Amino acid sequence: MKITIDEGKCVGAGQCVLVAPDVFDQRDEDGVAVLLTEETPEDERPRVQEAARVCPAAAIATDGR
Repeated sequence: MKITIDEGKCVGAGQCVLVAPDVFDQRDEDGVAVLLTEETPEDERPRVQEAARVCPAAAIATDGR
């Protein structure tokens, strides 16, 4: 699964980190979401999709695989 974060859209709400903390983190200086891994483990995929769904800024996109 490919994950992208549009840093320009991210508002630093942190919902992605709450839903999938093994995949997402936030930069200390501005709270923008960052990926912790380039390859999403199979068991994390539902959480990553949920993180994309609950992102208030729609800053996270997945290819759905």
